[in-house]
Amino acid sequence: MVIARKVDTDRLPSTVARPAARLGLSYIWVAYIAFGLAALAGMVQGMVRGGIMELPSWTNYYQILTAHGVLMALIFTTFFIVGFLLTGVARTTGGSLHKTALGWGWAGWILMVVGTLMAVVTILMNEASVLYTFYAPLKASPFFYIGAALLVVGSWFAGFAVFASYRKWKKENPGKISPLFVFMSVTTFVMWIIATLPVAVEVIFQLIPWSLGISPTINIMLSRTLFWFFGHPLVYFWLMPAYIAWYVCVPRIIGGHVFSDSLSRLAFILLLLFSIPVGFHHQLMEPGISAGWKMIHVTLTLIVVIPSLMTAFSMFAIFETTGRKKGGTGLFGWLKKLPWTDVRFFAPFVGMLFFIPGGAGGIINASNQINAVVHNTIWVTGHFHITVGAAVALTFFGVSFWLIPVLTGRTLTRTANRMGMVQTVFWAVGMFLMSFAMHTMGLSGAPRRTDYTTYMDHPTALGWMDYQRVMAFGGGLLFVAAILLILILVYLTFYAPKGYTEYPIGETEKEQQVPRLLERWPVWIGLVAFLIVMAYGYPIMEQIHHQAPGSPPFKTW
Repeated sequence: MVIARKVDTDRLPSTVARPAARLGLSYIWVAYIAFGLAALAGMVQGMVRGGIMELPSWTNYYQILTAHGVLMALIFTTFFIVGFLLTGVARTTGGSLHKTALGWGWAGWILMVVGTLMAVVTILMNEASVLYTFYAPLKASPFFYIGAALLVVGSWFAGFAVFASYRKWKKENPGKISPLFVFMSVTTFVMWIIATLPVAVEVIFQLIPWSLGISPTINIMLSRTLFWFFGHPLVYFWLMPAYIAWYVCVPRIIGGHVFSDSLSRLAFILLLLFSIPVGFHHQLMEPGISAGWKMIHVTLTLIVVIPSLMTAFSMFAIFETTGRKKGGTGLFGWLKKLPWTDVRFFAPFVGMLFFIPGGAGGIINASNQINAVVHNTIWVTGHFHITVGAAVALTFFGVSFWLIPVLTGRTLTRTANRMGMVQTVFWAVGMFLMSFAMHTMGLSGAPRRTDYTTYMDHPTALGWMDYQRVMAFGGGLLFVAAILLILILVYLTFYAPKGYTEYPIGETEKEQQVPRLLERWPVWIGLVAFLIVMAYGYPIMEQIHHQAPGSPPFKTW
């Protein structure tokens, strides 16, 4: 297997220009600094909950839990996604970002870093142990909410950089369909900006005045509704960049072609339409929302399964056609022809396998009657980890193994590739053990977000203990994998041999006609607005005009 070859990088059109590379690398390394700290917090959290260790007196379990959630689920993912998409857009629009896009990108980076520091400092000061969400009536320091708002606004600026590059490309190529990577990046940021508007309203007009003492109480029902308006699309903000890597980058890595340009774009349009008006399926146990409105959101949630199935079909069609062209015969002979020893393929593929049970668990979570069994149990945490912590994270790792060498002008050596394979196996085994234990305990009623306790030696709780230790062991393996990943990425950034590494962008085997309707943004944004009004308009109006007594802030730590 040839990972890379040494050539003059300045003469190759697929190289990302240095200004765009520096910008992308700045985002990605902030992401991995957050990832390293989050991995440490997660390992400690698992050991404490498993009864294996006790925390010193100057910290507490819920502070560690909040640090892990914020750093891993919000900061690592957002910074990595922005860095990946900005560099991919640069690569597919000529190799560079123009001045306006670079300006938006750096402005976003500054705001996001400032917001991150504000949030992390308040967590370290134990002024924001609110379990990583904005869930009232738990109250954090106003600096935590302000920092979170700056993180979101900074990500908007990064989206504006993508939009500016897209607009410039369209002006220079009138009448042409945009590159697939660019289209998917634009769709991702359109979804993200729409989804974060309500949480921005919640933070600015509810949480910050409330945390400052300007407003003595808060409308809990409205606050939670605005949060989950954002909370479920957040999952797709994590997932859609992983899909981009699957649809566009993986085919090139394995020596194949994009299966269908039109199908790929349609899948992203469907994700845009149906990933936002689904938040009530996170509130199925809330008494303040009628069953009818919950049913609408559950129905729309189940429709989101369609683009996921389209993605699964496309990917395995790519794998089979590529394997057969390389000589694979028989029913499964094509599997042997895939590059199993190339971590750039192996890591995302393992992530795809994790997404199968992750998707099935999502259907369970969104089903009214079954949700009543697993709601607010550690089952939900296990589901979260095999979707985001496995499917998404493993894809991001696989991307990092080639993206960082692209941006630094270095190569993925055979040794680094082998160590990446080991890291992937460690992460996958650790995540399997931990999530299996979480799912099993959740079905037995073990609650999520709780410190170590035997519940006064209750027999049911004592029955969870073995699984708690399995969960802690899995967390230990994940921490080892995280350390190994950081070491590999440091090597690829500073010490790997200089040379050319391709930015893998797949293409269709033959030129395909793409319906222009797929790029009529007023149509799709208008449909999103219609679905949002249909799903949220009346319930939010009711929550404003017929609100229950507001809640004062609570600090339970």
